[in-house]
Amino acid sequence: MLHGRQAEQARIDQMLDGPGGALVVRGEAGIGKTALLEYAARRTPGRVLRVAGVESEAELPFAALHLLLRPVLDGVGALPTQQAEALLGALGLGEATRGDRFLVGLATLSLLVELSAEEPLVCLVDDAQWLDSESADALVFAARRLHIEPVVVLFSAREDGGTFPGGALPELRLDKLDADTAGHLLAEQAADLPLAVRDQLVAEAQGNPLALVELPRMLSPEQRAGAFTPLAFSLGPVEPVTDRVLASFRDRIAALPAATRSCLLTAALDDRGELKVLAAALGRLDASLADFAPAERAGLVQVSAAGVVFRHPLVRTAVLLACDIAARMAAHRALADAVDDDRRAWHLAAVTLRPDEDVAGELESLALRARQRGGQATVSAAYARAAELSADPAHAVRRWTTAAGAAAEAGLSRRAAELVAAALRQAGSLTLDRSVLAELARVRAQLAFEAGRPLEAVRLLQEGAETADPSTVLSLLGLAGFYAWTSAPHPDQIALARRTEELTPDGGGLAAAVRAISRGFRMILEGDTTPVPAFPDGMGEPAAVPFEVRMVITYHAIVRAEREEMLTGATALVEECRAQGRLGRLPQAITLLTIAQLVDGRHRSARAMVAEGLNLAADVGRPFWRGYLGGVQAWLYGVAGMEEEWAACTAEALRHADDRSWLPAGTWAEYGRVILDLGLGRNQAVLDRLDRVTEGASRHAFIWRYAWPDYVEAAVRAGAPRRAEPVLRRYATWAEGVGQPGPLAVLHRARALLASDEQAGGLYERALVLHGRHEQPFDQARTRLVYGEWLRRQRRRAEARVQLETAMEAFDRLDASPWSARAAGELRATGASPARRVKADDPLATLTPQELQVVRLAVTGASNREIGAQLFLSPRTVAYHLYKAFPKLGVSSRGELAMLGPMT
Repeated sequence: MLHGRQAEQARIDQMLDGPGGALVVRGEAGIGKTALLEYAARRTPGRVLRVAGVESEAELPFAALHLLLRPVLDGVGALPTQQAEALLGALGLGEATRGDRFLVGLATLSLLVELSAEEPLVCLVDDAQWLDSESADALVFAARRLHIEPVVVLFSAREDGGTFPGGALPELRLDKLDADTAGHLLAEQAADLPLAVRDQLVAEAQGNPLALVELPRMLSPEQRAGAFTPLAFSLGPVEPVTDRVLASFRDRIAALPAATRSCLLTAALDDRGELKVLAAALGRLDASLADFAPAERAGLVQVSAAGVVFRHPLVRTAVLLACDIAARMAAHRALADAVDDDRRAWHLAAVTLRPDEDVAGELESLALRARQRGGQATVSAAYARAAELSADPAHAVRRWTTAAGAAAEAGLSRRAAELVAAALRQAGSLTLDRSVLAELARVRAQLAFEAGRPLEAVRLLQEGAETADPSTVLSLLGLAGFYAWTSAPHPDQIALARRTEELTPDGGGLAAAVRAISRGFRMILEGDTTPVPAFPDGMGEPAAVPFEVRMVITYHAIVRAEREEMLTGATALVEECRAQGRLGRLPQAITLLTIAQLVDGRHRSARAMVAEGLNLAADVGRPFWRGYLGGVQAWLYGVAGMEEEWAACTAEALRHADDRSWLPAGTWAEYGRVILDLGLGRNQAVLDRLDRVTEGASRHAFIWRYAWPDYVEAAVRAGAPRRAEPVLRRYATWAEGVGQPGPLAVLHRARALLASDEQAGGLYERALVLHGRHEQPFDQARTRLVYGEWLRRQRRRAEARVQLETAMEAFDRLDASPWSARAAGELRATGASPARRVKADDPLATLTPQELQVVRLAVTGASNREIGAQLFLSPRTVAYHLYKAFPKLGVSSRGELAMLGPMT
């Protein structure tokens, strides 16, 4: 029985009896977290997997995940090949794959769901604050994606040691027991104590269940009989109760024979507790497994064929506190001779007190293996310790730098900054290899950018480019151009952009492309509205172009209005990240694809993609891309006329860019407000807002060129057409320069709005012809809307109805409600009676973003497993979304999905 935890038990019962899910149980040491996990283990009718985090093992990649999944690894063969390889490689059971740690999370999800098909599954993760970060990432990634599967994942985490963010998982916080409940628990545990003694213990325990169990054992016989003054048995009334419990454990450990203490210490330093390893190590310490017996009798450990398990995590902590440094060093040496390569390196490092290149080399080898397994946090820790043990200062700087880069890749920005500082201190006046200098510049720039200092990042990249070898310089400068553009206005911004352009080496191919990028960003910052020259051909195979450069090239297509190229390039980047399991880079690729879909008028696809990207950016710790995606989502809400959702989304997007000099999040959100106001007929608000941004912090954002036609339309509708003329001239310069059908069509529409009746009709018709060369549903529908309005005013009602009905249907398909309402109003003015409904031939409008993503992939013939691999869902969840989507779509099988047409 758990005293005072009825509500908490009911919460767990609900999960076990329901569709599953995940929960983080938080509280102080000894508050009852482990007891709740034990309750769940007893309560479940299915399989139970369990693991406990161990502080001494927190730097071994996927160590905890390996222990959790070890009993079920024979089921890995049922996973998709890439996932199976990534998981086995991460656990050191297969060939190294360079798998992303989040791909390992996806494989973990798939394995758990496969197991749950046989019987319900419960995973218990105790002391999650001490998990190695790779295991924590993988388990949280999987847990966040449990929806309808009969899988329950329960984490327990202390609030006073280590960190376990939990990835926004639901939490259950355990409070202290009230006095009455504490009294009942103590009476059950120590019924022989006098009431006065029990009352004093209740006061001392401060509502901590473990203290209520352990404090009675600290009493002498006289104290148990009541022969004490208040607090006489206490170690101090102001000392935290868990410290007193620790002291009790330490006293009991100190009373054990020396050989038993050696056994406990060796087990405490080896998380796996495997008898074979422990026996080998203990033999070097003149002890044996039999020496565990006194500790078992004292209730400190349990020894079985499965290994050694500590009764409570505080016992392990107390063991480490009770033993001196000589004993710890001896145990580390013994374990170094008994364990595998990875643990051997760490144990040797623990007892190496001066520079030792042999041990440093072993750590570096360990780091290289960890990198192949996707364990970036461990890569960082191993390289950092190797740097500390390096005899050569140049080797130390290289290792500090690599450690910093790995920490940044793992999302550990603060740790990365500490490691960069160590590298800079060690560098001094050393002559370093150019590759080390370039990498140090890149990492420092990444940290500066993520901290909201993009122009500082530009300076660092330029410094690195001045010394980098040709294979690296283009990546550095490509990022420098992009970072300069993402910054809010600053006096140094244009000069830095010019410097990036000057540093770009001469030559064709990729160098010419980076030079065009640098020039394009510089021109935008200078306010130049002339078009940017097209990229040269001959850049080589995309795979040979660094990811960062391809990203910037793809993004830059928006400047040249090359919508198809942007859509193709962004799709390829997303597919590559999915195929290679590079989930850490996927948020930026998804951002590009979302913008490409949006610019191409594929609003539904963009909404589905942005929802996926936001979740993933939160998972992998990418605040810039999370804010960017949030701004794009706000634009989509603006088009849909969802004012409250726009406001909430904008606030969230800006929260992730708060106190940072990042431009995109706020710019897209602001543009979303423009399009929302325009759709609702608030024309003066549109003019005022666009006038402000033209002179404000986001004035150099390129996306405003796409908004200039909106200014023209608002000015005409507000009765101030002259205000639109200079804006139209700027837009014409760009649109005619790029020569793309889409911008030219919108240009003709804008000119028609300002033209005489004699000229307007021809301009509208020309605009529709150009739209036909490259269809963009939203822009084309807007042209039909204003053309239909013009036709109605010309009393050509039949022709107006054709345009307005087509426009309304397109707006309905795009979920652009205000625009559809405007078209419907104009139709009524022609004498028609449009029905306000979701059209029967457009069932996609009823799908959620997740359902739309699943259906879009199902149309291609992808299996549930393949769809799940792409969307980071379990096959069961995919099947659930299809089950919900089929009735909405009016189909009963996958074969009928092909009849639905394009899913934009």
